[in-house]
Amino acid sequence: MVGSMDRWRGKVAIVTGANSGIGAAIARQLVDQGLKVAGFDRQCEYIEQVAKRVHDKKGQFHAVKVDICKEDEIQEAFRWTCDNLGPVHILINCAGVLHNTTLWNGDVEKWKKTFDTNVIGLCIATREAVKIMKAEKIDGHIVHINSISGHVVLNVRGLNVYPATKCAVTALTETLRQEFNHEGLKIKSVSPGNVDTGFTNDCNFRMDSKAAQEMMGAPKLRTQDVADSVLYVLSTAPNVQIHELTIRPTGESF
Repeated sequence: MVGSMDRWRGKVAIVTGANSGIGAAIARQLVDQGLKVAGFDRQCEYIEQVAKRVHDKKGQFHAVKVDICKEDEIQEAFRWTCDNLGPVHILINCAGVLHNTTLWNGDVEKWKKTFDTNVIGLCIATREAVKIMKAEKIDGHIVHINSISGHVVLNVRGLNVYPATKCAVTALTETLRQEFNHEGLKIKSVSPGNVDTGFTNDCNFRMDSKAAQEMMGAPKLRTQDVADSVLYVLSTAPNVQIHELTIRPTGESF
Protein backbone atom coordinates (compact mmCIF):
# COMPACT_ATOMS: atom_id res chain seq x y z
CA MET A 1 0.00 0.00 0.00
CA VAL A 2 2.64 2.57 0.98
CA GLY A 3 4.84 1.88 -2.03
CA SER A 4 1.92 2.17 -4.46
CA MET A 5 0.95 5.53 -2.95
CA ASP A 6 4.41 7.00 -3.54
CA ARG A 7 3.39 8.86 -6.70
CA TRP A 8 0.99 10.98 -4.63
CA ARG A 9 3.61 12.08 -2.10
CA GLY A 10 3.83 15.87 -1.97
CA LYS A 11 0.73 16.22 -4.17
CA VAL A 12 -2.43 18.12 -3.18
CA ALA A 13 -5.70 16.50 -2.14
CA ILE A 14 -8.96 18.18 -1.18
CA VAL A 15 -11.33 16.40 1.21
CA THR A 16 -14.79 17.90 1.66
CA GLY A 17 -16.64 17.21 4.90
CA ALA A 18 -13.31 16.79 6.69
CA ASN A 19 -14.36 17.84 10.18
CA SER A 20 -15.22 14.39 11.54
CA GLY A 21 -16.11 10.80 10.78
CA ILE A 22 -15.16 9.38 7.39
CA GLY A 23 -13.84 12.70 6.04
CA ALA A 24 -11.48 13.19 8.98
CA ALA A 25 -10.27 9.57 8.75
CA ILE A 26 -9.51 9.97 5.03
CA ALA A 27 -7.72 13.27 5.61
CA ARG A 28 -5.52 11.70 8.31
CA GLN A 29 -4.64 8.76 6.06
CA LEU A 30 -3.67 11.01 3.16
CA VAL A 31 -1.49 13.20 5.40
CA ASP A 32 0.17 10.06 6.73
CA GLN A 33 0.99 9.12 3.13
CA GLY A 34 2.76 12.46 2.63
CA LEU A 35 0.11 14.46 0.79
CA LYS A 36 -0.78 18.10 1.28
CA VAL A 37 -4.44 17.99 2.29
CA ALA A 38 -6.94 20.84 2.28
CA GLY A 39 -9.87 19.90 4.52
CA PHE A 40 -13.05 21.73 3.49
CA ASP A 41 -15.88 22.12 5.98
CA ARG A 42 -18.32 24.70 7.37
CA GLN A 43 -17.17 24.02 10.93
CA CYS A 44 -13.56 25.08 10.77
CA GLU A 45 -12.91 24.65 14.49
CA TYR A 46 -13.38 20.89 14.16
CA ILE A 47 -11.08 20.47 11.19
CA GLU A 48 -8.48 22.56 13.00
CA GLN A 49 -8.58 19.85 15.67
CA VAL A 50 -7.89 17.31 12.93
CA ALA A 51 -4.89 19.44 11.89
CA LYS A 52 -3.50 19.31 15.43
CA ARG A 53 -3.69 15.51 15.46
CA VAL A 54 -1.67 15.14 12.23
CA HIS A 55 0.92 17.91 12.70
CA ASP A 56 3.76 15.40 13.13
CA LYS A 57 2.93 13.27 10.07
CA LYS A 58 4.72 13.13 6.70
CA GLY A 59 2.32 15.45 4.91
CA GLN A 60 0.41 18.63 5.71
CA PHE A 61 -3.16 19.41 6.69
CA HIS A 62 -4.85 22.77 6.20
CA ALA A 63 -8.32 23.65 7.47
CA VAL A 64 -10.37 25.64 4.96
CA LYS A 65 -13.77 27.00 5.96
CA VAL A 66 -16.26 26.31 3.16
CA ASP A 67 -20.03 26.01 2.96
CA ILE A 68 -20.37 23.30 0.33
CA CYS A 69 -23.83 24.66 -0.53
CA LYS A 70 -22.37 27.96 -1.74
CA GLU A 71 -20.73 28.02 -5.17
CA ASP A 72 -18.69 31.18 -4.51
CA GLU A 73 -17.19 29.73 -1.32
CA ILE A 74 -16.24 26.50 -3.09
CA GLN A 75 -14.58 28.44 -5.91
CA GLU A 76 -12.69 30.65 -3.47
CA ALA A 77 -11.52 27.60 -1.49
CA PHE A 78 -10.14 25.99 -4.65
CA ARG A 79 -8.35 29.23 -5.54
CA TRP A 80 -6.84 29.42 -2.07
CA THR A 81 -5.69 25.80 -2.30
CA CYS A 82 -4.01 26.31 -5.67
CA ASP A 83 -2.37 29.57 -4.62
CA ASN A 84 -1.05 28.24 -1.31
CA LEU A 85 -0.56 24.48 -1.78
CA GLY A 86 -0.45 23.85 -5.51
CA PRO A 87 -2.72 22.32 -8.16
CA VAL A 88 -5.20 19.68 -7.07
CA HIS A 89 -4.42 16.05 -7.92
CA ILE A 90 -7.08 14.31 -5.81
CA LEU A 91 -10.61 15.32 -4.77
CA ILE A 92 -12.52 13.30 -2.16
CA ASN A 93 -16.17 14.36 -2.10
CA CYS A 94 -17.19 13.34 1.41
CA ALA A 95 -19.51 16.16 2.54
CA GLY A 96 -23.03 14.91 3.22
CA VAL A 97 -26.08 15.64 5.35
CA LEU A 98 -29.27 13.93 6.47
CA HIS A 99 -32.05 16.12 7.87
CA ASN A 100 -34.96 15.16 10.09
CA THR A 101 -38.04 15.25 7.90
CA THR A 102 -40.26 12.91 5.88
CA LEU A 103 -41.45 12.53 2.31
CA TRP A 104 -45.15 12.30 3.20
CA ASN A 105 -45.17 15.48 5.32
CA GLY A 106 -41.79 16.98 4.60
CA ASP A 107 -39.94 20.25 4.99
CA VAL A 108 -39.01 21.50 1.50
CA GLU A 109 -36.09 23.58 2.78
CA LYS A 110 -34.56 20.49 4.40
CA TRP A 111 -35.02 18.54 1.18
CA LYS A 112 -33.25 21.31 -0.75
CA LYS A 113 -30.38 21.51 1.73
CA THR A 114 -29.83 17.76 1.44
CA PHE A 115 -29.70 17.92 -2.36
CA ASP A 116 -27.57 21.09 -2.28
CA THR A 117 -24.94 19.38 -0.11
CA ASN A 118 -25.03 15.78 -1.30
CA VAL A 119 -25.50 16.42 -5.02
CA ILE A 120 -25.07 20.03 -6.19
CA GLY A 121 -22.09 20.79 -3.92
CA LEU A 122 -20.45 17.56 -5.04
CA CYS A 123 -20.96 18.55 -8.69
CA ILE A 124 -19.53 22.04 -8.17
CA ALA A 125 -16.46 20.73 -6.34
CA THR A 126 -15.93 18.14 -9.06
CA ARG A 127 -16.21 20.79 -11.79
CA GLU A 128 -13.67 23.05 -10.08
CA ALA A 129 -11.22 20.17 -9.57
CA VAL A 130 -11.53 19.07 -13.20
CA LYS A 131 -10.84 22.63 -14.43
CA ILE A 132 -7.55 22.61 -12.55
CA MET A 133 -6.59 19.06 -13.52
CA LYS A 134 -7.17 19.74 -17.21
CA ALA A 135 -5.42 23.13 -17.16
CA GLU A 136 -2.37 21.58 -15.43
CA LYS A 137 -2.51 18.35 -17.50
CA ILE A 138 -2.89 16.26 -14.32
CA ASP A 139 -4.10 12.65 -14.47
CA GLY A 140 -6.21 13.27 -11.39
CA HIS A 141 -8.47 11.10 -9.28
CA ILE A 142 -11.91 12.02 -7.96
CA VAL A 143 -13.60 9.86 -5.33
CA HIS A 144 -17.25 10.22 -4.33
CA ILE A 145 -18.03 8.85 -0.88
CA ASN A 146 -21.37 7.32 -1.73
CA SER A 147 -23.46 4.92 0.38
CA ILE A 148 -25.12 1.54 0.18
CA SER A 149 -28.25 3.75 0.03
CA GLY A 150 -27.10 4.77 -3.42
CA HIS A 151 -27.80 1.22 -4.60
CA VAL A 152 -30.67 -0.03 -2.44
CA VAL A 153 -33.26 1.81 -0.32
CA LEU A 154 -32.83 0.58 3.24
CA ASN A 155 -35.80 -0.16 5.46
CA VAL A 156 -34.93 2.63 7.90
CA ARG A 157 -37.65 5.13 8.76
CA GLY A 158 -36.99 8.82 8.26
CA LEU A 159 -34.38 8.73 5.49
CA ASN A 160 -36.65 10.89 3.28
CA VAL A 161 -34.66 12.25 0.28
CA TYR A 162 -31.26 10.93 1.43
CA PRO A 163 -31.36 7.68 -0.63
CA ALA A 164 -32.42 9.70 -3.68
CA THR A 165 -29.37 11.94 -3.30
CA LYS A 166 -27.07 8.93 -3.06
CA CYS A 167 -28.70 7.28 -6.09
CA ALA A 168 -27.94 10.55 -7.87
CA VAL A 169 -24.28 10.18 -6.84
CA THR A 170 -24.25 6.68 -8.36
CA ALA A 171 -25.63 8.04 -11.64
CA LEU A 172 -23.28 11.04 -11.62
CA THR A 173 -20.28 8.75 -11.13
CA GLU A 174 -21.17 6.74 -14.23
CA THR A 175 -21.89 9.88 -16.25
CA LEU A 176 -18.49 11.29 -15.28
CA ARG A 177 -16.78 8.01 -16.16
CA GLN A 178 -18.17 8.33 -19.68
CA GLU A 179 -17.16 12.01 -19.89
CA PHE A 180 -13.66 11.19 -18.59
CA ASN A 181 -13.00 8.27 -20.94
CA HIS A 182 -10.69 10.36 -23.13
CA GLU A 183 -9.56 12.91 -20.56
CA GLY A 184 -7.02 10.91 -18.52
CA LEU A 185 -9.03 11.38 -15.30
CA LYS A 186 -10.46 8.72 -13.00
CA ILE A 187 -13.76 8.82 -11.14
CA LYS A 188 -14.63 6.38 -8.36
CA SER A 189 -17.56 5.74 -6.03
CA VAL A 190 -16.96 4.16 -2.61
CA SER A 191 -20.20 2.94 -1.06
CA PRO A 192 -20.02 1.89 2.60
CA GLY A 193 -22.69 0.05 4.51
CA ASN A 194 -23.28 0.80 8.19
CA VAL A 195 -20.34 2.82 9.59
CA ASP A 196 -19.63 3.59 13.24
CA THR A 197 -19.43 7.35 12.79
CA GLY A 198 -20.92 10.50 14.26
CA PHE A 199 -22.79 11.27 11.03
CA THR A 200 -26.33 11.08 12.41
CA ASN A 201 -25.30 12.94 15.56
CA ASP A 202 -23.56 15.63 13.50
CA CYS A 203 -26.76 16.05 11.48
CA ASN A 204 -28.98 15.91 14.61
CA PHE A 205 -30.86 13.07 12.94
CA ARG A 206 -33.22 11.24 15.27
CA MET A 207 -34.38 7.69 14.53
CA ASP A 208 -37.42 6.21 16.17
CA SER A 209 -36.56 4.04 19.18
CA LYS A 210 -37.01 0.71 17.37
CA ALA A 211 -34.78 1.69 14.44
CA ALA A 212 -32.17 3.16 16.78
CA GLN A 213 -32.04 -0.07 18.80
CA GLU A 214 -31.68 -2.17 15.64
CA MET A 215 -28.88 0.03 14.29
CA MET A 216 -27.07 0.04 17.63
CA GLY A 217 -26.75 -3.74 17.60
CA ALA A 218 -25.96 -4.05 13.88
CA PRO A 219 -22.45 -4.79 12.57
CA LYS A 220 -20.48 -1.65 11.72
CA LEU A 221 -17.46 -0.61 9.71
CA ARG A 222 -14.91 1.72 11.27
CA THR A 223 -14.21 5.06 9.62
CA GLN A 224 -10.66 3.74 9.23
CA ASP A 225 -12.01 0.89 7.09
CA VAL A 226 -13.56 3.36 4.67
CA ALA A 227 -10.37 5.44 4.61
CA ASP A 228 -8.36 2.28 3.84
CA SER A 229 -10.66 1.56 0.89
CA VAL A 230 -10.05 5.07 -0.48
CA LEU A 231 -6.29 4.55 -0.26
CA TYR A 232 -6.72 1.24 -2.05
CA VAL A 233 -8.50 2.76 -5.05
CA LEU A 234 -5.98 5.61 -5.18
CA SER A 235 -3.09 3.14 -5.12
CA THR A 236 -4.16 1.18 -8.21
CA ALA A 237 -2.04 1.19 -11.36
CA PRO A 238 -2.68 3.82 -14.05
CA ASN A 239 -4.37 1.25 -16.31
CA VAL A 240 -6.84 0.19 -13.58
CA GLN A 241 -10.19 1.88 -13.02
CA ILE A 242 -12.11 0.84 -9.90
CA HIS A 243 -15.36 2.53 -10.74
CA GLU A 244 -17.50 1.30 -7.84
CA LEU A 245 -16.30 -0.20 -4.55
CA THR A 246 -18.98 -1.36 -2.13
CA ILE A 247 -17.85 -2.29 1.37
CA ARG A 248 -20.09 -3.68 4.09
CA PRO A 249 -19.40 -4.95 7.58
CA THR A 250 -19.31 -8.72 7.91
CA GLY A 251 -22.74 -9.94 8.94
CA GLU A 252 -24.70 -6.91 7.78
CA SER A 253 -28.23 -8.12 7.01
CA PHE A 254 -29.99 -5.15 5.41
